[in-house]
Amino acid sequence: MASEGGNLSEFTTVQLTNGAFLESSVSPEPEMSCTLFGGDLNKCNAIVGVKKAMASLSLIGCFFMIFVIWLFRKYTLFVQRLILYLTVAAFFDSTAHLMAKVHPDGPLCDFEAWWLSFWEWVVLLWVSCITLNMYLISVKMIPRAEKYEMLYHLVSWGIALLMSLLPFIGNHYGPAGAWCWIREDSSNATVWRFFMWYGPLFVLIIVMFVAYSYIIYVLKKKVRSWQGTYEPEIERSRQLIKSEIKPLTSYPFIYLALSVFPLINRIQNAANPGNPVFALVLLHALSSPLVGAVNAVVYGMDAETRSRLSWTQIKGAYQGRSAHQPIREYPLVSAPETPELEDVTPFAMRPLPNPHV
Repeated sequence: MASEGGNLSEFTTVQLTNGAFLESSVSPEPEMSCTLFGGDLNKCNAIVGVKKAMASLSLIGCFFMIFVIWLFRKYTLFVQRLILYLTVAAFFDSTAHLMAKVHPDGPLCDFEAWWLSFWEWVVLLWVSCITLNMYLISVKMIPRAEKYEMLYHLVSWGIALLMSLLPFIGNHYGPAGAWCWIREDSSNATVWRFFMWYGPLFVLIIVMFVAYSYIIYVLKKKVRSWQGTYEPEIERSRQLIKSEIKPLTSYPFIYLALSVFPLINRIQNAANPGNPVFALVLLHALSSPLVGAVNAVVYGMDAETRSRLSWTQIKGAYQGRSAHQPIREYPLVSAPETPELEDVTPFAMRPLPNPHV
């Protein structure tokens, strides 16, 4: 039966204790709406399925990296802490991608949109900080870049929070195709998407690409100039590159590579709104959540990390972390074992005077 407003209602019949019957109406749950591909829910579900599968891989990969860094106490090194911060951000970003669903407009959809925006920004900013750290060490030759660690935290968490809260002004979060983000029926949706995310992303990607290319160029130039020579200063620089720069070089490149298809997809959306290309949306959903998984593969292939991933080393490290040394109490000795001596050193051993004599 249809109500006056045109909405369908479901009816249930309940038998009362006196034998009478009561018919009551139950309002149906809001239907999931797919705003892509002419409302084709099958295509939207396929996109969401791919996105969740990739996010699951990233979640596992991030857990592996966090566990290794914790187990072997790698976080004592500043470089490894930078990797840890990026991994934590990628871990929670994966949870945001796992939440992807064709939700109806409402508080849950708004939370999913904000959660995704916040952690996407945190990942981007930690990758930017890692690139900046590499630049400071390799080009500016700053040996102790860890003095900027607190500044990196303020930038990464503070800017991410600010940018993710902006779309709440004017209620711009909502259904955005196969998941929740800047709603498609929002006023100036394209402007908001590029102002709040794709504009800064595009600028930072260009800056990181230029900086990354220049860093690689400078490092190769230095390595060539050092061939056949040995000086203490050169050796220190060589060790600095090996310990502070080499472990970080892959992560900005991974992020840049995985950002290509999402960027192309959103440019196509802006150029031809309302007519998304299924292949581009699929590649977007495939690559966007993969940061944590690819990072884990690269981290596991690192020679130093790989050398520790044997059962013996893992077992020994875990036992070392879980074992607690008991605190022992030792009795205080009030007098030396040779009470007749004033000094027990080999150079002064003379008898004490006897007071009873």
